[in-house]
Amino acid sequence: MDGMSGPHVVRGSVSLPEAELMWRFSRSSGPGGQHVNTTDTAVELRFDLARTEALPEVWKRRALERLAGRLTDGVVTVRASEHRSQWRNREAAAVRLAALLAEATAPPPKPRRPTRIPRGINERRLREKKQRSETKRGRSPKNWS
Repeated sequence: MDGMSGPHVVRGSVSLPEAELMWRFSRSSGPGGQHVNTTDTAVELRFDLARTEALPEVWKRRALERLAGRLTDGVVTVRASEHRSQWRNREAAAVRLAALLAEATAPPPKPRRPTRIPRGINERRLREKKQRSETKRGRSPKNWS
């Protein structure tokens, strides 16, 4: 496997520029034997959302608003350490960041237009309830004495 796989597309023709991605590597925690003690396989990917030029202004505002709880000084951070190789963790972190930004920059859903239940349907429901009530009342003994 040679190098990173192509640009990580956020949505449409917008992708994350490699120059704006800040990588940090550290040792993964957990089991793994001697190898894990000597290699920096855990990946931390940082992306400066507040200062990026890669995203359209509307998307950037939307993402800053939606990811406000995850940001530190306008920077979003993603960690990956589930794979044993640094390269696969880099891929996982980049894909995770692209998915996070795609979700955060998505347009808001259309507002729901309230609809009315047609009168006929409501009347039929009430009629069926009354029938069911009569059926159950007919099952009980008439007098309890």
